[in-house]
Amino acid sequence: MKTLAIIPARYASTRFPGKPLVDINGKSMIRRVFEQVNHANLVNQVIVATDDQRIYDHVIAFGGTAMMTSSEHPSGTDRCGAVALQFSDFQTIINVQGDEPFIPPKMIDQLIDSFQKAKDAQIGTLVKKIDDQDDLFSPHVVKSVFDKDGKALYFSRQAIPFQQGVEVGAWLKNHDYYRHIGMYIFDRKTLLELIKLPSGILEQKEKLEQLRWLENGYSISIGITEYESKGIDTPEDLEGI
Repeated sequence: MKTLAIIPARYASTRFPGKPLVDINGKSMIRRVFEQVNHANLVNQVIVATDDQRIYDHVIAFGGTAMMTSSEHPSGTDRCGAVALQFSDFQTIINVQGDEPFIPPKMIDQLIDSFQKAKDAQIGTLVKKIDDQDDLFSPHVVKSVFDKDGKALYFSRQAIPFQQGVEVGAWLKNHDYYRHIGMYIFDRKTLLELIKLPSGILEQKEKLEQLRWLENGYSISIGITEYESKGIDTPEDLEGI
């Protein structure tokens, strides 16, 4: 199956305006993301989806492919859907965050491979085992639980599952917990359905878009990865790079 990788990139950001164009050791962040994704063996085409002319012009200037999308899109998923509408020859669409300049190409290939092997796959994503207790209890680290067949049951900013009768400090020793990696792959038909869904109650409470999909009965296949990727959310995240 042909896979189209889309990198949503907005200029406006509350915590880091202009983030896609920030220089990281001689290359912009969006160029680094584009090049990393382009090195994935199972990706057939890469497109930056933006609502800003500066980002569009920059991507074209370094030889990349970009598409202008509406500034009214509320999420990266909606931006990906707008691009997917124009590319009917791709069966699968992958949404790669535009603030992951060091994302391993092998992680992207793993997501695509696990999705293609999953039975009746609609949506796919990755998780990684949590080894640090601070991560387990941080609301900024999204946790996932899934069934025996690798289908997501729930995502939460809380540590799930709760362990009745076990001291909190022993939770990691007593059970495997997984952090969610915010990268998604979609069956094209499913993606075009998802962008029509209204916001869900669980999504509003947790501020996690994927809960909207679960609330509406969509299946999310989970793959377990050993790869790491450092996202850039604030200017401080660039210190020491």
